[in-house]
This record gives sequence, C-alpha cells and structure tokens, in this order.
Amino acid sequence: MRRVVLSMSLFALAAAGHAQEPRHDTIYRCTDARGALTIQNGTPCPKGSRQQVQVVEAPTVIPSYVPPPAIVTEVPAPEPEPAPAAPATAVERPQAPPPAAIADADRLPPPPLYRCETWDHDSYLSEDGEPKPRCVRLQTTGLAGDPDRAGGEACEMKYDLCSRVPDGAACEGWKQRQREVESTWRYAPGADKPRLQEAFARVSKILADTTCGAGAGR
Repeated sequence: MRRVVLSMSLFALAAAGHAQEPRHDTIYRCTDARGALTIQNGTPCPKGSRQQVQVVEAPTVIPSYVPPPAIVTEVPAPEPEPAPAAPATAVERPQAPPPAAIADADRLPPPPLYRCETWDHDSYLSEDGEPKPRCVRLQTTGLAGDPDRAGGEACEMKYDLCSRVPDGAACEGWKQRQREVESTWRYAPGADKPRLQEAFARVSKILADTTCGAGAGR
C-alpha cells in the first residue's frame, strides 16, 4: 500500500514539473528574391526564399482571474417588537341615573338624613336615626388577673347617638352621602359591589328627583 502511494506521489511531482517547463515557439525569417522580409511563426519559408530559423521562449500564459465564491451570510430575521403594554384599567365609576323631568314646583324635599357619632367619637351620615347597637369587646382576665389567661369573652353594647341634619343642610348632606357610598363602592370586594352600586343609584336618584336637583336641567 505504501508503494502505491509513493508511486502516485512521484507521478504527481513529475507531472507538476513537466507542467512548469517553459514552452518554445519557432520563428521563421523569410527573405524573397526581391529582398522583402516576412516573419512566420511555426511555418517554414516558401521555396526560393532565404530562411533563418530562431527558437524563442513563448510567453507564460497567465490564467484568467477567477473571483472567489461569494460567502453568503444569513442575516437573522429581526425579532418582533414587543406588544405595547395595555393601558392601566381605570377604576370603574358607577353611573348615576339621568335627571328626571320634574318641574321644580312639583319637587319634594329629600328624606331625613342623620349624622351619627360613635362611642369612640367617629361620625358618619346615616338614613336610619336609630342604628342597631354594636357589641364592643371587653378585655377579660383570669382568676389571678392575668390577661393572657382569660377565662372567656365579653362585650359591652354601645349605641351611636344620631341627630337629624337640618333642612337647610339636607341637600349638602345627601351629596356627602353620595360621595361616601361611591368611595365605598369603588374599593369594596367583588361580592359587595352590587349592593353598594344599588345604594349609589338610589342616593343619586334622591338628589336628582327632590328639591336638591331643582334647576339642574337649566
């Protein structure tokens, strides 16, 4: 196997050396009887002419330029732009009913509204002048007076004190009541929203249909 490879290598070298040998051309200089000179490449002079033969080395043939193959580089496809962020959902606002077509002379005053004060000096507006009492938990202790070892639970019934809002301030009171219900509806859990939405619609209707809404359509 080694001999075959060596022979093939020698043959390749010989062929390469032979290919590198220069090529020669034969030039014939011909002078006819009248003394006219012609030069012929590879063709002897015609009979009757004086002939001079000259062997010259043919010019080396330069191979034509072959440009290298173009390298095609795949350009990655551009990544899709991210979708624009969705705008923040605005807090839904309950819709008030449209004002009723009631003449100002036929409007009635709004229902009574009460301002109540709790046992811990907090105040609120209510449509009920006698709200139910609330049971305020009392701190209990054990037999030895230790609050961490309580023997049970106890509470004290507390009553809110309410007084009616004067007639001259009734409309402003109902507007404040509407804002309070709307604020509560806005941040209430999902289960409480329908009830508070109905309360907001009812308070808005009172403001629209009573003397509080007089002149609103002008």
